[in-house]
Amino acid sequence: MKAPIILVIIIAVLFVGVDGLYVVNEAEQAIVTQFGKPVGDVSEPGLHFKMPFVQKVTRFEKRILKWDGDPNQIPTKDKRFIWIDTTARWRIKDPLLFYTTVATERGAMSRLDDIIDSVVRDAVSGRLLVELVRGSDYEVREGGGEERFEIEGVVVAKETLVGREEIMAGILEKARANTPDYGIELLDVQIKRINYVEQVRTRVYERMINERKKVAAQYRSEGEGEKADILGQMERELKEISSEAYRKVLEVRGGADAEAAAIYAEAYNQDKEFYTFLRTLESYKKSIQKNGRLVISTDSDYYRYLKEAK
Repeated sequence: MKAPIILVIIIAVLFVGVDGLYVVNEAEQAIVTQFGKPVGDVSEPGLHFKMPFVQKVTRFEKRILKWDGDPNQIPTKDKRFIWIDTTARWRIKDPLLFYTTVATERGAMSRLDDIIDSVVRDAVSGRLLVELVRGSDYEVREGGGEERFEIEGVVVAKETLVGREEIMAGILEKARANTPDYGIELLDVQIKRINYVEQVRTRVYERMINERKKVAAQYRSEGEGEKADILGQMERELKEISSEAYRKVLEVRGGADAEAAAIYAEAYNQDKEFYTFLRTLESYKKSIQKNGRLVISTDSDYYRYLKEAK
């Protein structure tokens, strides 16, 4: 009789142990519900006990969680339509409140979508694009010229502009004020990516292309100018060289002609008759060509040496 009772007790203890004991690890926090109603929370890791078959354990992440929003098309204060892609980091601070308000991480993500998207939209639409894309310590490079920003024709003083860090700090502060109602602690909000919408991006690319073409045309014009200078210099040097060479040719030719004339004069003075004879023979050679005829009178001086040769 005692054996069946002991067996029943052992089975009951096993059931109680299996359903009554649970473990919470270091990365978790849990709440205990009784018939769906929260009755306690557990944040310390280790072995814990609950009423078997009556109470239920719901676990939540204790670590930092990531939220990624959908890219939104938002106009800036200076009427630039851009895509904003935002991310955030959060954690469950009050698991009981979290369970009673949003119940699950998916519900929390939905609440964060509404809160962060609304705050980001208000912040972006109230700021210039230049404030969203640069830091607060940005300085204009030397030679970059003076920056001017206008909103609907009104010039905005550069001193009043803020940087991306200040904008994100303001977004985090406003969004964080709404999350404690859901047992959530918002740790950080950042913009992952900023990009123009397709229509504006096309115009920006066209402007960039035109600017590159303008720079290329300027370089090409400067290159053509350098080319013209080099060719002009080369032409001048070539003309100087040619002129100098021609001058030397004339000097050499003049000297040679003068020397030849002197030689001819000296030879002529040595034997005038012989010189005249040689010159006449040379003229015969040049005048009488093959298949040619020379018609002269018999009393011509040009025919004198022929007659004397007979």
